[in-house]
Amino acid sequence: MTAKISYSDVEVGTELPAQTFPVTRATLVQYAGASGDFNPIHWNEKFAKEVGLPDVIAHGMFTMAEAIRVVTDWAGDPGAVVEYGVRFTKPVVVPNDDQGAVIEVAGKVAAKLDDNTVRVDLTATSAGQKVLGMSRAVVRLA
Repeated sequence: MTAKISYSDVEVGTELPAQTFPVTRATLVQYAGASGDFNPIHWNEKFAKEVGLPDVIAHGMFTMAEAIRVVTDWAGDPGAVVEYGVRFTKPVVVPNDDQGAVIEVAGKVAAKLDDNTVRVDLTATSAGQKVLGMSRAVVRLA
């Protein structure tokens, strides 16, 4: 696969389609099974509160993975991402109800680089708080 977006069609400021990602306790259990990360802060409310958290929180790597989907869906090829990094700023708190939490992600082309690459800056929020900081991806376009 190769990126479906052409480097020549992108300008600094180009906005990627924003997406929202629902997160429930069931989502966290599924992710724990897939990742092998069974830390009880991600599934045990009593434990999470005992260690000072407001409730069960989503895995940081899960949050990071959901955010990059905005870029991979836009580019049309997950392999187009050549660099990706974030800082975890706030946890995604996942209540034990029918709603769970929502991660909202927006992205914008922040720079055109060499070799048909662009830097995309992402903004990820949940419950009105920024949950990822310095969230940036370098993407090789067609």
